[in-house]
Amino acid sequence: MESVSPLQSVGFIGLGDQGAPMARAVAGSPFHLRVWARRAVSLEALHGLPHTAEPSVRALGAESDIVLLVLRDDSDVENVLVDQGLLASMKPGSIIANHGTGDPETAIRFAELAELRGISVLDAPVSGGGPAAVLRKLTTIVGGEAGAFERAEPVFDEFSTSSVYMGGPGSGQVAKLLNNALTMTNLKNAEDILGMADSIGVNVAAFRRLLASSSGGSFIIQALGDEITPEIAPHLQDLMVKDIEHFAEGVGRLGIDTSEIRDRGRAGADGLIEVVELVKRHLP
Repeated sequence: MESVSPLQSVGFIGLGDQGAPMARAVAGSPFHLRVWARRAVSLEALHGLPHTAEPSVRALGAESDIVLLVLRDDSDVENVLVDQGLLASMKPGSIIANHGTGDPETAIRFAELAELRGISVLDAPVSGGGPAAVLRKLTTIVGGEAGAFERAEPVFDEFSTSSVYMGGPGSGQVAKLLNNALTMTNLKNAEDILGMADSIGVNVAAFRRLLASSSGGSFIIQALGDEITPEIAPHLQDLMVKDIEHFAEGVGRLGIDTSEIRDRGRAGADGLIEVVELVKRHLP
């Protein structure tokens, strides 16, 4: 699909913990932000920032060059696309970016459905969570039509430090699922080693400082106790459990045996609260 014009009007649906700071980043940009929210109270996240609240999904779609979706799962995305009329209302040449984590085959189906109307759907899940969204340091992982990605990238840059194009429809979701599985298996490694260190009397705080600049370190080890606090650990644990099952189902449909990685990743998610409490006990 050829580029038709620069994107100017950005629609947004999904003002949750991660979506709200993403929308605030767009509101503070040169783009015109249009928002639809199921509950009016959600719009308070944009108080004092320039935006237009639209009365319906269809109204939002009709006025937007690109619509960003930050919704919980694929069923919510399908409800917005089909049942609430987003696809039916958007102009040919416009773009939809699905920033949630979901099934690669479903992402392909969404792209094919939209193509019939001359619309591009990008599967564009983000990595980094709520803290990175607040800092505008997300990584956006993108699958879909290359020209649509090139047009959408300046929008993604408002809340991302990196936007990585992975290939055709579904490839963004595949890459995100693999990333999540690696994060959670790394988490299990961190739980095992930090627990072992604590049990034999190693200074855990000093050990984490060592790992910050050595070959055994990882993103997840440094996040424990810093970005991942005891207060948010239960919520993140629920998301991790959902994500590892997404990985097992989505990648498993591609003919890969995911059982061993799924089990280790699930064990990592199950131990999150305990390891965060361990790290907290050793904070200065």
